[in-house]
This record gives sequence, C-alpha cells and structure tokens, in this order.
Amino acid sequence: MITVGQFIRLVGIQKVLIRHGLDEIVLTTHLFRPIRFLMYLMPWNWRRRDYAPKEERILHALEDLGPIFVKFGQLLSTRRDLLPEELADQLAKLQDSVPPFPVAEAKRIIEEAYDRPVEEVFLEFDEKPLASASIAQVHAAKLADGSEVVVKVVRPDIETTIRRDMGLVMIIAELAEKFSEHGKKMRPIGVVEEYRKVLLDELDLMREAANASQLKRNFEDSNRLYVPQIEWDLARKNVLVIERIHGIRIDETDALEEAGVSRKEIAEVGIDVFFTQVFRDRFFHADMHPGNLFVIPATDSEPVKLALIDFGIMGSLSEEDQHYLANNFMAFLSRDYKRVAELHIESGWVPAGTRVDDFEFAIRSVCEPIFEKPMREISFGHLLLRLFQTAQRFEMKVLPQLLLLQKTLVNIEGVGRQLYPDLDIWETARPTMKRWMSEQTGIRHLFQATKENLPSWIEKLPEIPGAAIDVLEKMRRGDLQVRSDQEAYESLKREIRLSSERNMLSVVAAALIIAAALQFGVTDGALGKEMFLFWKIPLSVWILSIGGAVLFIKAWSKR
Repeated sequence: MITVGQFIRLVGIQKVLIRHGLDEIVLTTHLFRPIRFLMYLMPWNWRRRDYAPKEERILHALEDLGPIFVKFGQLLSTRRDLLPEELADQLAKLQDSVPPFPVAEAKRIIEEAYDRPVEEVFLEFDEKPLASASIAQVHAAKLADGSEVVVKVVRPDIETTIRRDMGLVMIIAELAEKFSEHGKKMRPIGVVEEYRKVLLDELDLMREAANASQLKRNFEDSNRLYVPQIEWDLARKNVLVIERIHGIRIDETDALEEAGVSRKEIAEVGIDVFFTQVFRDRFFHADMHPGNLFVIPATDSEPVKLALIDFGIMGSLSEEDQHYLANNFMAFLSRDYKRVAELHIESGWVPAGTRVDDFEFAIRSVCEPIFEKPMREISFGHLLLRLFQTAQRFEMKVLPQLLLLQKTLVNIEGVGRQLYPDLDIWETARPTMKRWMSEQTGIRHLFQATKENLPSWIEKLPEIPGAAIDVLEKMRRGDLQVRSDQEAYESLKREIRLSSERNMLSVVAAALIIAAALQFGVTDGALGKEMFLFWKIPLSVWILSIGGAVLFIKAWSKR
C-alpha cells in the first residue's frame, strides 16, 4: 500500500523520468507493453526529441532523484552479473557527493548525542564540512588533548527517506518479479532487500566503529596498512569520532611522485593488503575506491603505508566460501575447468543436479579467450564477473559477499593499474595465496584443527557407547520402527553403519592417545636410543598422538 508521502514522491519521480525521456523506456518494458500506446498520447512525445543514450539518461535521472537513488545506483552497479555492461559502467560513475546540511543541524545532533555543548566536547570544531555524502557528512575537529579527529554525523531524517524511497523501489521490484519472466530470473525483490539492508546498516555508526576496530586489530602488527583509531568514548549510533588521517589520496599521482613514493610499490601494497584481508582474515574492506585510500609516505623508520577510511561497507567470507574461492583461482590458473565446475557444485553455488560437462564447457568458452592475453593483463575481478555471468545460466545463487568481493577487486585492480599499468596482479597475489594453501594443508593446520576440536570430541566421547547401546536395545525390544520406505530404510542403514564406524575409530583413537600418554610418562633412561623431535618429545609419542587425532577427525567428519 502506497502512503501519501510515497505518492507525492512518486509524482516527483515521474517528473524526473519524463524530463530525461525515460517514460519511453518504462513503457516499452515487458511489464507495461499492454499500455505502451499511452506513450504516444502524452504531449511531450508529440515532437521528436534528441536523446542521449539511455544509459546516460538513467545516470542523470538518478542524480536528479537525490542521494538515496545515487547510493542505490552505486550499489546496483556492482551487480554486473545482472545489468548490461554499458549501464553498469554508467552507474559506476555516480559520485556519492551531495550538498551539505546546515552546520547548526550538525551541532544539534552532536549535542543531543553527548548531552552537552559542542564546545565542551571538542577543543576546536570546523564548521565547514570536509566531505558530504548521502548518508552522513564529516567535520574536522580537535579533542581536548590536541588530537586531530574527524566527526562523522548521520544526516537528519535520512532513515525516513531511505525507507520511503526503497519502499517505492520494492513495489516496482514486486511488480517486475510477478509479471515479467526476465524479472523473475533477476530476482529483483532479493536485490532491493539486500541493498535496503546495506543502506540501513550504514546508518549505524557503532557498527562502522566496530568494523574499523576489527580491521585495525587484524593489521596491528603490519607495517603496510594503517587503520585510524576509534574514539570509543565518543562513539554513538549517529555520531562517530575517529582519528584524522593526513596522507595523499592514492589517485593523486603527481603528489605521490613529489613525495618520493614508488607508484609500483604502493600498487603492490594495495593488492597484497586486499588479498591478505580475504585469505588470511576472511574480513575485508568492501569500498576500496580512491576516495577511501590514502598513502602515508615513508620515513626514516617506517616504510610507505596505505591508510583506509570509511568502514561502513565491509565483507566477510565463511571458511567454506574462502576455501572454494581459493581453489577456484588455483583451478583457473591451471585451466582445470572441470575442477572449477565441480567446485561450484560442491559449494552449493549452483544446483546439485547441474551437469558437470555442460558447466565445464560453458566456463571453458568464456575463459579461454581471457587466458590468451599476457598474464599481467588478466584481471581477477573481470574473471569473477565473467564466471558469475556464465553461472547465471545454470541458476547460480550469487551470494552478496562474493559480489562485494568482486566489486572491491575491480576497484583495487583499477587503482593499481592506474598507478602502475604493468602491474601483474597474479604475481603480486601469489605469495599470499601460496601461504594460505600451505597453512591449509600443512601440519600446522592439523594441530590447530585438533586443538580447536579436541574439547568437543572429548566431551562427546563418553556418549558414544551409550548411544550405541541405546540403538541396539531399541532394536532388541522392537522399538525401532522400520519403514517400508526404501529411502528411510537406507538412511537408517547408513546411520547404523556410521555409528559403528565412529565407535570403532573412536575406540582405536582413544587407545592410541592413551598409549601416547603412557609412553610419554616413561623415563628417559627406559627409552634407550629413542629418537626425539620438537620440545624433546619422543618420536613414538608424536606418531601415536597424531594417529589418534587423525582417527578422531575421521570418525567425527563422517557423514
């Protein structure tokens, strides 16, 4: 149901569409074809008008519709798997820069947040904003101890505007998904809901502060990335105070050269920092465009650093998604397209019934032309995009976090190659990828997994004999109902078999660990010429312990 406010807004939107000639586009879509004759009855269409390409008209219409539509257009530009390439390129040009709201309003919000005058909170407060965007604007300030900070203030009534405008977009999405076959495939309701959540999340500056704090902790030992400090005592939902960064914007190449910064080095630092976030931490800054990237030149004691700001949009990957993503990259590098197809099915990104050979053929036809280029010209981001577009034909479920990853990768690659056109993305990322692979397959990973899971294994161990006895006792009394349904019967057989295998493996594993403990308790003299390894622990103890741990893992990983 459209509210009065939404109806008034809808009239305003229609005026903008007419001004840019987009009524023509709307009425010729599948949804409105039955009434498209109305286009010729409208007075403004009685004379021929020279229009720019429709992609440019959409761009300018979004700019005229205001900050929420600008932000939505920016976010929508990341869905290159759904949009025509020309339209996605135009939407990527949208600049999230809008006129500032009055400083008196900013001060009112700050004073309400802290329940005291601005002069008591800050030693200095610059009334001229440093930047003004659709969600918030930023002012420079100084704290009582002289520390330089920036104060981010959420726009007044912006939540009401977001809910109103996104409500209208949702109505259009519902109509498109209901009446248009193409709309059903694009799943516009899910897309709109996803971006509505992103916009509303950006209103919560406490969330942004937590993101910045986590990223800073992840790189606290790094000399390549600097994350500004949050002033937690002054953090509120609609006001954020954060350390001010003094650096050079990464796209100001002349200033970088004047400061003696190697453009090749800082481009490689940017790529390395991004892949470290993804493959070490599974938590990454998802808005790494030039406006959020600053360079801190080298000093006598510190190397050149990259500094990040604006932590409103962050991405994260599950361990499973990270695993499949890394193995996909490795399979692509070796042109093992069958493995790429298998990984997509194993991960659940495409339906389980997808034919591997069909999917493999589709991937090969897309990727082979890309690999004909020199390796330094191949783009990770472009490769992911082409993969998403191909997988759409196989009903791939594109996860939001993967889209954020692809969009950020395109950004950071673009910045890197603007700084240094011959940048080899693959070679720069290779050390991080190799380090991740070795950590996932090496003995260190085995010990870490054992350390994390051993308490739960030990906790479950006493339950195993009892559970097995319960099953056998129920079978003896006839309490276990055996259905004629073949699937249920097979499922029961599998459960009994797995239970039996787990019991056997668990008993053997426990015996090996007990033997290891007994062996470790033997005196050095009794061991004779026993070989020792790390921490002066006998080799036999290591073998027994690792054998027990491996059997425990095997027992409880059975499905």
